[in-house]
Amino acid sequence: MNISKESTSQIYLIIRYGLVGLLGTILHFSSLIALVELAHLDPVVGSAAGFLLVLLISYYLNRNWTFRAKNGGKRQFCYYTMVSLIGLGLNSAIMFIVVHLLHWSYLYAQCLVVMVVPVSNFIMNRRWTFDDTKE
Repeated sequence: MNISKESTSQIYLIIRYGLVGLLGTILHFSSLIALVELAHLDPVVGSAAGFLLVLLISYYLNRNWTFRAKNGGKRQFCYYTMVSLIGLGLNSAIMFIVVHLLHWSYLYAQCLVVMVVPVSNFIMNRRWTFDDTKE
């Protein structure tokens, strides 16, 4: 089995992105549960707040560790924020539909969010936010 250096680096990129995503997911779920169960916030609001909480941490880790971006600075942060806001829109829409229309548990809704949003965010971040060829 001959795996090229580029294929190996892509695999490690996905693994690093997944680890940052796992940390973000743990922080997101923890804050969601705390905000819903302890602060009695609506699950849609709690999920949105948790999503935003993770923004700065995940940007830093993805920029410096996952994608190892060398250029971009403010531009990258703006793009990353836009990608995250698109993800937040997907997140909130899924939460609203599942919780308020389907009347399922907010935890099931959040599990669905975790299957959809990270994939779309990875594609946008890889091709747009951390594409160092644009500089």
